[in-house]
Amino acid sequence: MATFHFDLVSPEKLAFSGEVDQVDVPGWEGDFGVLAGHAPFVAAVRPGILTIIAGGQKQKVIVLGGLAEVSDDRLTVLADVATSLDELDRAQFADKIAEMQEKLSEHEGSELDLAIARLDHYKSIQQELNTTAMH
Repeated sequence: MATFHFDLVSPEKLAFSGEVDQVDVPGWEGDFGVLAGHAPFVAAVRPGILTIIAGGQKQKVIVLGGLAEVSDDRLTVLADVATSLDELDRAQFADKIAEMQEKLSEHEGSELDLAIARLDHYKSIQQELNTTAMH
């Protein structure tokens, strides 16, 4: 299988850099997979689980928004936050969801819609973490 270069960057660190077979990205317009030779495009990344496949091994990383840029021979994801499942503090993540729920009443109109959408994405991540073996 042909490979391509992938960089996952967050403000804190370079979370991943290397040759990969495939990357599945949670996009705002829908999840998308990138393989070598993919057509160039730019897409917004929603909070979700990004899957990196390299050498037959899968690595899952939680991303909390950002931007993905696909070019002829590489993919770069600039993530607001990128946390590997090994580094995730699940209790802290649950606390964040509870805090987001409590603060919904502080929003109205389109701000409320965005806050609800973000909360839904966080809950989806939490549900996937709690109900699957993540393989």
